[in-house]
Amino acid sequence: MSPSILNVGIAGLGRLGKRHAEQLARHTPGARLVAACSPVRAELDWARAELGVTRCHDDLAAMLGDPGIDAIVLVTPTTLHADQTIACLRAGKHVFVEKPLSLDVATCEAVEAVANDFPQLVAMVGFVRRFDPSYAEAKAAIDKGELGRPFLVRSQTCDQNDPDGFFVKFAPSSGGIFMDCSVHDIDLARWMLGNPKATRVFASGTIALHPGLAECGDVDNGLAIVEFDGGQRAVFYASRTMPHGHETTTEVIGTTGTLQVGVGAHLSRVQYRDACGVGHRALPDFFARFGDAFRLEMEAFVSACRGEQPSPLTLNDATEATRIGQAITQSLRSGMPVLL
Repeated sequence: MSPSILNVGIAGLGRLGKRHAEQLARHTPGARLVAACSPVRAELDWARAELGVTRCHDDLAAMLGDPGIDAIVLVTPTTLHADQTIACLRAGKHVFVEKPLSLDVATCEAVEAVANDFPQLVAMVGFVRRFDPSYAEAKAAIDKGELGRPFLVRSQTCDQNDPDGFFVKFAPSSGGIFMDCSVHDIDLARWMLGNPKATRVFASGTIALHPGLAECGDVDNGLAIVEFDGGQRAVFYASRTMPHGHETTTEVIGTTGTLQVGVGAHLSRVQYRDACGVGHRALPDFFARFGDAFRLEMEAFVSACRGEQPSPLTLNDATEATRIGQAITQSLRSGMPVLL
């Protein structure tokens, strides 16, 4: 007999939250979106009108008190993630929380400790790129030994420039460009290299277009090198100023081969030729690039909650990504290497 339908509540209905909500309500096998939580009335009105959600709350505690909810998806501000994850676990709910789990390593470790008290519950962090079909293919090739021993990852997350600089307003709470953008690359590098221990980092950056970031000690273009135990290395580039669109690219170099994912930021396989030259349309944003990955990520979470497969991610993955990301940010601000 198949497991029963998983009843899910979602907290946070901003840009990403709405996408997760639509996915759960319409496209995730084995799941039913039954409740929503937001302090913004217009967002709850949207959930009622667009998704037919009738159990709407402006407070997470009220939603956690509903015995008819099995799992919670948290798409709330980063500063709330850790405490809300703990609250969900203590309420007996499976929990999916968007990255990062916290901007503080000790707080991540505290959440891990609570999760250990509830081994029957799934607690998963949204490192969505692991679920992208191209990255999954790359990881499978590495695991099969097609690159020999992987020893170097070069990875970047580059967003199209927003002349209004919306992220400048977000900068005081974002944790900086490396925690906001490169945390995905950090997780990918650990995953591709077999989860080695980071030992030292160095970072540098510059402000190319958005001087308002200086007040927060942030940059709009940053570079980082991470050294791992055993000689493996990772190089990260993060940018908020690409003129053409969104470009997520990763290269893995091994002793007998290399592979690349996402080079060229192609929106499709169509190539154009005209008097201006030869080219292709570029991806506009990360939603266009990772639409399938967001779908597969939520399907994996629901499947794990239903006992059909183990959770593909652990909270420790989030802790280690924060540990490395924070060390990189410290190095950027101090101009000195940081030992981990």
